Amino acid sequence: QVQLVESGGGLVQAGGSLRLSCAASGRTFSSYAMGWFRQAPGKEREFVAAIRGSGGSTYCTNSVKDRFTISRDNAKNTVYLQMNSLKPEDTAVYYCAAQIFYGSSWCSRNSFEYDYWGQGTQVTVSS
Repeated sequence: QVQLVESGGGLVQAGGSLRLSCAASGRTFSSYAMGWFRQAPGKEREFVAAIRGSGGSTYCTNSVKDRFTISRDNAKNTVYLQMNSLKPEDTAVYYCAAQIFYGSSWCSRNSFEYDYWGQGTQVTVSS
């Protein structure tokens, strides 16, 4: 069992930055992959970024490469999403997710492959 708690969302003006955090508990954090997804009103949940559990390079994939950066601190059991140059179209509820069964070298863009989800944190970007 894994518990995920997101934080760091809020209201920001276009061009601003936010850093989202997702604190995990319940399993050895470095043994599993983490992902960030978002869902805007009236739209389907979409992939943002993913990161492997551990290894020489944990970076996996990112759909907003030029503005968002995913990272993790395994000592703090936390994954981060640094969001820069925010745009109104980035407004959404942001969710972190964990896949605990596929090992530390796995990662994926597919939401259906993740087992555990946080409650979400709202990000609103005003124009």
